[in-house]
Amino acid sequence: MYKSFFHLHSTPFADSPDPRFLVRMPQTREALSTLEYGISAHKGFIVLTGEVGTGKTTLLRSALASFDPGRVFSSFVFNPRLDILDFLEFILADFGIVPQARTKSGMLIQLNRWLIERFRCGESSVIVIDEAQNLSWDQLEEIRLLTNLETPTRKLVQIILSGQPELEEKLTAPNLRQLRQRIALWARIHAIADTEASTYIAQRLLVAGSSDRIFPDDAVAAIFRASRGIPRIINLICEQALILAYVEQLHQIPAPLILAVVRDLNLDQLPFMASSSHTGPPTSVALPSLKHPQREEGGEER
Repeated sequence: MYKSFFHLHSTPFADSPDPRFLVRMPQTREALSTLEYGISAHKGFIVLTGEVGTGKTTLLRSALASFDPGRVFSSFVFNPRLDILDFLEFILADFGIVPQARTKSGMLIQLNRWLIERFRCGESSVIVIDEAQNLSWDQLEEIRLLTNLETPTRKLVQIILSGQPELEEKLTAPNLRQLRQRIALWARIHAIADTEASTYIAQRLLVAGSSDRIFPDDAVAAIFRASRGIPRIINLICEQALILAYVEQLHQIPAPLILAVVRDLNLDQLPFMASSSHTGPPTSVALPSLKHPQREEGGEER
C-alpha cells in the first residue's frame, strides 16, 4: 500500500527471514562467518544463540544461501516439538528422501546411505534445528547420535542448534556432557546498539529501493528506546510507522508519530530482556504520553 508512496519495490520491514535484508554489522558478520566456516569445514555440531527477535533465523537462512544448493543440501527443522519418528521423517522429507519404512532403524539406514552418497559426490548436508531450547533431553541425545554418521575422515552431516540463551544453559547439564564436548563452534548474536539503529533501518530501506531519509535521527532514537535494539521490534515499529505516515501523507516520519505507534502496539509498557551489555538490565520503556497524530477521516491503515 505504501510502497509506491515511499518509492519502494519491496517491503523493507516484513517479519520474514529474508537473507536479502540481513544487515551485516560487526557481530552479524562474525556469527555469519562462524556458521559458514563450520558448514564448509564439516565441523559437526555448531550452536547459535540469541535473544528472541535478534534475527537468528535470518542469519541461518543467509548462511545456507551462501552455498551452492546443488552442493550443500539442508534440512531446516523449525518445530522441535516432534517425537523421534516424526523428526526423522521430517528430515528425510526435507532432503527429498521418501521413507521406505516408518521405523527409527529404517529411516536411519536410509539417511546414512543418502549421506554417504552425498559424500562420494563431494557434497555436504546440513540439519538446522531452530528453537532448539525446546528440545527434550531424549531428543538432544538422539540428535547427538546423528553425528555418529561419519566416515574415517569427516562427519557426514553438520548439525546447527539455534535457540535462545536458555539453550546454552541447557547444554551445561551433566547428562549432556557428551553432546557439549562435540560442539565445535559457538556463535552468538545480540540486540543492536543505539549507534547501529540508524544503519540498520537505512540499509533495510536501501535494499527495498529507497535511499531517502525517511526516519530522521529523533525518530530513530525513539524506535531504539522502544525496541531496546531488538531487530524484530524495530521492524514492527517501522512497518506500522510507514503505514501511518502513508495515511498522513508524510514523506518523513517524525518522532511523535513513532511514539503514537509504540502506544498503539502496547510496546511502551512491555519488558524487553537485555541481551548484551549495552542494553542494560531488563526494564520497561516508559514513553511520554503525546497526542496521537490526526488521521484523515476515513483513512485506511492497511
